[in-house]
Amino acid sequence: MSASNDVTYGEYLAVERLLQLQLPRSRPEHPDELLFIVVHQASELWFKVLLHELDLLVARLEASDAMAALASMRRINAITRIVATQLSSLDTLPPQRFAEFRGYLGSASGGQSVQFRAIEAASGLRDDHFLAVLREHGPIPDAIQRILDRPTLQALFMDLLAARGTTLDAVYANPSITDLYFLAESLIEYEQGFGLWRFLHMQLVERIIGPMTSGTGGTLGSKYLQRTLSQRFFPKLWEVRSRFFGTGSAMSPNSA
Repeated sequence: MSASNDVTYGEYLAVERLLQLQLPRSRPEHPDELLFIVVHQASELWFKVLLHELDLLVARLEASDAMAALASMRRINAITRIVATQLSSLDTLPPQRFAEFRGYLGSASGGQSVQFRAIEAASGLRDDHFLAVLREHGPIPDAIQRILDRPTLQALFMDLLAARGTTLDAVYANPSITDLYFLAESLIEYEQGFGLWRFLHMQLVERIIGPMTSGTGGTLGSKYLQRTLSQRFFPKLWEVRSRFFGTGSAMSPNSA
């Protein structure tokens, strides 16, 4: 590959076009609407990267390459932290000021984000309630259906364990000797980071519009977000921890 020296920073990143994509709808333009738009647009950009990395993770798990999968998880967890942290900028938006331009959002709702729903599906959601939510706005988008048609991350990880001739209980009974333990822990870290992201989002919604107010587009607002806090991507990884304490004695590698 050869580098092209005639490409500028602005051209490479399409900065001029990028900066034209923030189109406040309030009239006169509300000074806080730009922040609201940028945070959500930035989230969608990170969603794109996250989905790209999740696809790569799936390929590495299917190839039974635990170390490469672990490298993927390191990046995925870093991106998840970024998306969660940037929500803090919206903490500076007082409810009365959001109310001044909220009506201009029409029926737009974060729940309509195809990329976010795709991330949930890629992470492992398959329950009936989740599928019903996907169908609320019509047929499931192809970008999400493609993900639903493949195994979950948990299933792929369990297949990796089987390919290595071990079990989840055995990995946790002797965690210091295998890369599989660190991969399992990175998956748990991802679920915790995603849960924190959900929690911060719920708190943000309650802070701006209150816990009993409907969300934009007629959604349930924080009531729905509270329900999502109990969702699990990797229930088997959580269950294995409880078995260390269920009988009052440590598991042996042969107890699975």
